[in-house]
Formats: sequence, structure tokens, C-alpha cells
Amino acid sequence: MTNLAAIESGALEGLRDERHDSQEVFRAAVIEGLGGETKTLPCKYFYDRRGSALFDLICDLDEYYLTRTEIALLQAKARNIAAAAGPGRSVVEFGSGSSVKVRYLLDVMERPAAYVPVDISREHMIAATRALARDYPDVPVIPVCADYTQTFELPRRIGGTRRLGFFPGSTIGNFAPAEACAFLTNAAATIGPGGGLVIGVDLKKDERVLRAAYNDDSGITAAFNFNILRRINRELGADFDLDAFAHHAPYNAERGRIEMHLVSLKDQAVRLAGRCFTFDEGETIHTENSYKYTVDEFITLAERAGWRPTETWVDSDALFSVHYMVVP
Repeated sequence: MTNLAAIESGALEGLRDERHDSQEVFRAAVIEGLGGETKTLPCKYFYDRRGSALFDLICDLDEYYLTRTEIALLQAKARNIAAAAGPGRSVVEFGSGSSVKVRYLLDVMERPAAYVPVDISREHMIAATRALARDYPDVPVIPVCADYTQTFELPRRIGGTRRLGFFPGSTIGNFAPAEACAFLTNAAATIGPGGGLVIGVDLKKDERVLRAAYNDDSGITAAFNFNILRRINRELGADFDLDAFAHHAPYNAERGRIEMHLVSLKDQAVRLAGRCFTFDEGETIHTENSYKYTVDEFITLAERAGWRPTETWVDSDALFSVHYMVVP
């Protein structure tokens, strides 16, 4: 059976669903977040089918420099990465999304053993997997639907191969530094001794550039932020009035992060699962952080998590960095 035929028939091992996030878990996380003194929602719940599609649109925005800058770095340094990784690697992508950037690696890697995309958004991932399998018929594609921030099992088929982790997009910035260290520690255990990791990290820069990237004029980032409320209404039966909230994404210089919020425009109440959550005018739901680092700050963090950084590439405008690290 060909690579693509296996995916279309559902025969690939990775099509099993390893998500820990049932509707009950989703509901519990939302209730816990809204019930706190400071209201929050877990950013991983942005990524239903609509949210994933909106994020793809964000990546094409003029203001959102991150994607095009990282892609230019990957294009320029892909052969360096492939040489550092060596032949016969199984590529494990944490939070694979549309599986676009990994193509720059697969195009130049020597005899990649497999590609394992790991993502929580099942439908979006499977659609991306089908497209990639058509274009790389000689690379076994084994998707795993799981929350990559939690423990998950890699497919048995790659057990005997050396692994190369891939974590682009500065998604590491969505974690607080302690959480980022914990993720990197778990990733090192997943990749294993002798394994490598390619990771994209956004850099600290002019605040005007940062604010524009998360407050685009077309309103797509705002729609992405609002989508988490749409999903809660649709899947959990809440009654959020989206017109009663506003998108707000300031830069917190003290903490080195962009903060995404949904601001209540009036005093109001929202009902969910038999409970009532009240909002004062001006009160916010904190939906996401995006931490920014200097190169030295990130290298220190990676070393603390058990990685040995070996290469760092930065674009000419010092907007973004790509790092290659290994598990000693």
C-alpha cells in the first residue's frame, strides 16, 4: 500500500486518536479558568478546525513577520540542519498544524526514516498529512493526534530510528519560562539521547513591531482570539455575546511578552454548565502569552532543560532565531 493510500484508508498507525482532551476535560478547563480571580483560558483550545484555518491566515499577514522570517531562515539553513542531523532521522513535529515548514527539511534530509506530525486538531492535521503524503511518497507519514504538551506515545514503527524534533513558529513563546523549561525537558526525553531539535524562537525587538504583529488592521488575529469563545458556545453550550468583548494584545515589557486578552465592554454575565460567570466592564479574559527572548536568554533556558545548543541562526534584521540543539 502506498503512503497516501494508507492515509486515505485509515490504515496508518498514527491515525489513532491519543487526545486526552475529551469534552469533559475541555469543560473543566474552561470552568477552572473562568472561575479564577484572574480569568484565563488555555490557548491550546484556539485550535479547532476554524481556529487552525485562521492561524494559517495570520501567518500570511504583512504585520506578522514571524512566519516569513523563519521560513527564509529555514530555506537558507536547511542543508546545514540536515548535515547536523545526519541520515535516517525520524522527524517528530510538535504541534504540526499545516505541516508547511517541515517541507524545507524533508526536501534536503538524507533518507528521512519517517515524519510524525503531532497535533491536537485532528481534522486539520489529517488534511495536512494527506497533502504532504502525496508530495513525499517515499517518506512514511505517521500522524499522531495528541496534546504535545502532555506525555504521548510515539509510533512503534520509529522505535529503532534516531529522532529529530521540529518545533517552529516560536510556539515555545506560548509557555511561561518555567513551563517552557518543562516542555523542553519532556521533549528531550521524547527525542532521546543523540537526538536533535530544530526550534524557532522570536526575539525581543521594537515594541511597535511586536504590537502590530498581534493587532493586524484586517482583524484576523482578533477573529482568532474570539474563536475560542465561539468554540465554547458551540461545544459547551455557553452564551458568550461576542459583540460584548474586544480584542486587546499589548506588549508587557517587564515580562517580555505579548499578552492576548478579550476585554468585557460592559458589566455582564455568561452561563455555562449550570454556572454563572460575571464580568465587570473592562475585566479581561487572558487567552495567550507570547514570550520573546534574546538569543542568550533562550540558550540558557535550553541548557537548563538538558539540551546542548550547537547552532543559532538569526536573520539580518534580528527579528527571529532558529536553533539546532542536541540531547547529550
